[in-house]
Amino acid sequence: MNYILQMKKNITREYIYSFLNNFNLLSTVWMLYLAYKGMSLTQIGLLEGLFHVTSFLMEIPTGSVADIFGRKTSRVLGRVFWVISSITMLYGNNFFHFALAMALMALSYNLESGAGQALIYDSLKELNKDNEYMKIAGRIELLTQIGMISGYLLGGYIAKIKYEYVFIYASLLGLITIIHSLTFKEPKIIEKKEKTTFKDVFVNAYNSFILLKDKKDVLYLIFFSEGMLVVGTLFFFYLQNYFLSLGINQFQIGIIMALSGIFSAIMSFFTHKIEKKFGLKNLLIFIPIAYSLLSFGLISNIPYIFNILLGGLNGILYIVYIDYVNKRIPSEKRATILSMCSMVYSLYMIIFFPIFGRIADIYSFNISFISVSIILFILSIINGIILIKK
Repeated sequence: MNYILQMKKNITREYIYSFLNNFNLLSTVWMLYLAYKGMSLTQIGLLEGLFHVTSFLMEIPTGSVADIFGRKTSRVLGRVFWVISSITMLYGNNFFHFALAMALMALSYNLESGAGQALIYDSLKELNKDNEYMKIAGRIELLTQIGMISGYLLGGYIAKIKYEYVFIYASLLGLITIIHSLTFKEPKIIEKKEKTTFKDVFVNAYNSFILLKDKKDVLYLIFFSEGMLVVGTLFFFYLQNYFLSLGINQFQIGIIMALSGIFSAIMSFFTHKIEKKFGLKNLLIFIPIAYSLLSFGLISNIPYIFNILLGGLNGILYIVYIDYVNKRIPSEKRATILSMCSMVYSLYMIIFFPIFGRIADIYSFNISFISVSIILFILSIINGIILIKK
């Protein structure tokens, strides 16, 4: 009975953790901070690329760490690396300092990416409530967005005073999150395993690759959906500098991103109802098309309105996509395969983030946005044709 109670508490603790972990003061200011420190858009693109090179190389090993040594262990280590990264960024003064900070931050995300979702999904499985994951994930995403919104507003406000203060407060908040992450209970599905060597980490990763070879629907959804999410990330980060070039200050940028987060949170919260009404296949066909069409509005006179609408569509897509993948994979490989999703995301970011920054440096933000929108529209039509035929 005590174990069942702990599994229930994992869900409640996850709500708190999601808020704390995403109350990220750095989200809307780190690119502005790097520019303030003398980095060009090309250098910022390279730093983000380095982040994703590190993430790409380490996603599978860190996912296997969560499967072998425990989701809780992986999560705690992730928060420790995040604090170290923030401190490194605070005291950094050149490209190489920032490169180290970005690599450490990538490791922190790697250690969290598969572990957190796997811990909650397996806690629900232990309670025989895994069919409620989409609803729970919607609530988690709501609290995630509330945390992010709070971070956008407070981070933007503090940055107007002094950029360095943002990193100091972010590090202190990271320490609080580490303490909270120690309160989770590992599901028995992980505890019953006796594997304790790093060799098992790579064996588990290899077996996960073999498993996905026979699940082509999951593979396709991973590659397409992660591409969509990457586009959302490109827009999110580069819009900060774009808005600044339009004369919008840091605090106002925080408000715009907060409104986008609010709409995303609302749509995420109701995703399980939206999915029941329209169906998985229809959502996967029409959301990308709608997203690509709305993205053309980023070069209009009201780009912030379209940014807010795009945030809502991203919220729906993410919940539907992750729920489907979780239903199609076994628990003992869950964290590793979810980390593979992040690895695909990182691969896309390695390729496209520096290219986007370079185009913006040479030509303009408008050219970068319109190029991505055209490519996205073509791919979303192809995706629709594929899914209709299947």
